[in-house]
Amino acid sequence: MGWNEFYFLLRGMQWTVALAAIGFVGGIATGLLVALARTSGKRWLVRITAGYIAVFQGTPLLMQLFVVYYGLALVGLKLDAWIAVAIGFTLHASAYLGEIWRGSIEAVPRGQQEAAKALSLGYVARMKDVILPQAFRISLPATIGFLVQLIKGTSLAAIVGFTELSRAGSIVSNQIFQPLLVFGIVGALYFTLCWPLSIYGTRLERRLATAAR
Repeated sequence: MGWNEFYFLLRGMQWTVALAAIGFVGGIATGLLVALARTSGKRWLVRITAGYIAVFQGTPLLMQLFVVYYGLALVGLKLDAWIAVAIGFTLHASAYLGEIWRGSIEAVPRGQQEAAKALSLGYVARMKDVILPQAFRISLPATIGFLVQLIKGTSLAAIVGFTELSRAGSIVSNQIFQPLLVFGIVGALYFTLCWPLSIYGTRLERRLATAAR
């Protein structure tokens, strides 16, 4: 296990971070739309988004990536592995974040909605200036917790040949025949990424709980 092998693992870690970041940012954008649709009160929107969430929460992420990469290729849409996993993780994240934020929006005291309506605020102004800032604060610990899970979930991208940290570890292990050493380092690198986020999420949750008393 030399510097070249360790550098290859660091490159894999770089792609793990990039993939998690793209999936998370894309999930934020689409997840917000899902959450707003779920709380819109329009029955058809609620049913469509509820079905969307049920599909992605009720099936393994591994299968979702498999369908995006290989399933679309069957209908003539051949995607690069990088694009396929980015789309797969974005869809996966949007379903989970949409449900987290739906719960956070509904957790905002109903009196806030009624007060905003009494001030004649429209839907956009009501959500932007009154509801979403409070819902965002409520959702932060759960959102950070999901980000940790998303980072660890990037290891499944290896199914379509994407070289992230876990696959980089497999490649190095097959070259130097020291799997315990290699995957010990891989585990330490994942821990380096996830542990600070977990600690931050726990502290943030405690701080918000204290402020709410």
